[in-house]
Amino acid sequence: MSDQKDIRNVDVWLSGPEEPDWLVDSTDEGAQKMAVAETESRILEQEGRSFRDDRLLEDELTPEDELMIINMGPQHPSTHGVLRLNVELEGEIVRRSKPIIGYLHTGMEKTGEDLTWLQGPTNVTRMDYLAPFHNELAYSLAVEKLLGIDLPPRAVAIRLLMTELNRVSSHLVALATNGMDIGALSMMLYGFRDRERILAFFEKTTGLRMNHNYIRPGGVAADLPPDWQDDIEFILDKVPPRMLEYEDLLKANPIWLGRTRDVGAITTEECLAYSITGPTLRAAGCDWDLRKAFPYSGIEDYQFEVPVGERGDVYDRYRVRVEEIWQSLSLVKQIAEAMPEGDYKTDDRKIAPPPRARIDESMEALIHHFKIYTEGFQVPEGEAYVAIESPRGELGAYVASDGGSKPLRMHMRTPSFANLQALPVMMADSLIADTVATIASLDPVLGDVDR
Repeated sequence: MSDQKDIRNVDVWLSGPEEPDWLVDSTDEGAQKMAVAETESRILEQEGRSFRDDRLLEDELTPEDELMIINMGPQHPSTHGVLRLNVELEGEIVRRSKPIIGYLHTGMEKTGEDLTWLQGPTNVTRMDYLAPFHNELAYSLAVEKLLGIDLPPRAVAIRLLMTELNRVSSHLVALATNGMDIGALSMMLYGFRDRERILAFFEKTTGLRMNHNYIRPGGVAADLPPDWQDDIEFILDKVPPRMLEYEDLLKANPIWLGRTRDVGAITTEECLAYSITGPTLRAAGCDWDLRKAFPYSGIEDYQFEVPVGERGDVYDRYRVRVEEIWQSLSLVKQIAEAMPEGDYKTDDRKIAPPPRARIDESMEALIHHFKIYTEGFQVPEGEAYVAIESPRGELGAYVASDGGSKPLRMHMRTPSFANLQALPVMMADSLIADTVATIASLDPVLGDVDR
């Protein structure tokens, strides 16, 4: 350090208005500042470093003096994670807002470049922790695209079964938290109750309730449990009647309608301009769903509809998710009935480890198992991008290989990151009381943002 003062010097931190420039610059939010042309005096007031008594200056007040900038979050019970909002208020009206992210940054994309291709799903499954199977699927499809391999039909069907069940469980959380934020506390209890039935099946199949590392390049980690049909039948028997009750509870509820109709509205054009996808885009009237536009994993072999809304408001986003739950339950039923027999992973022994039984019988199998899990397998040089439809929108995985056992580059196109851009548009000139309803209707997952 040349002429820069030692930050351990207490006098530096207690210098008040006379703080050195280097310290001010180190904490400056730069582009995150709300105002683009603020005077120095107003900036000092907003930062709490100067004060004036408006009662003594009533004749000098301008309309801008009636505005107040507050922080919502990052520690706030209704921000769905460590999200911070700079909100500019005029009374109870939100004039401007700016989402500020990064409080949960984990560096998962860079971490993924130091893991083998087989270890990758362990990492990506933790990004969107409400839809872990979709993270694993997108990553695995991208790796398999580079490998140029085809999977057994049973492996493909198992992947679809788990991801559509995951879509139902994720949307149940969205309904639960949206209801809680608006005051429908019963919805919080009901949504998590039914989600629990699905998580129990996930745990039985993968060993974990969340962050499964189940879908891997080459197939899935294990076959479905012996009595899996009974578990699916139980889910399909219990969840649909509950969904009918929830519709009766909310669909025509005047309080629910009053808190969601024409709140947080956004148009199709605005969604496309901000690269917003998923239920938010479909609620605005655009029937874009990657399962229909660019089918993957044999989804085109099954029948389902794409629900769309009209107004693009909180209510339509709620309705779209409800209808998508019905469509996913129908897909689960179709997939379960048509589940093919056969292997649950590729028979290419350069990619898939040997069967567990072979390890006890063959030294070669034991060595192969050890090398696969320690050194990994080689992936041909090249790059690939695969996108799928996650519960929150387009989830894309980009991987690049230099021919080694680890990715040269890895990047995830996550829907929550893109969808958060819509908040300033949705919240402009709305009531501060509608802020939490608007945030909840986007269903953001901050692990999906700060990866």
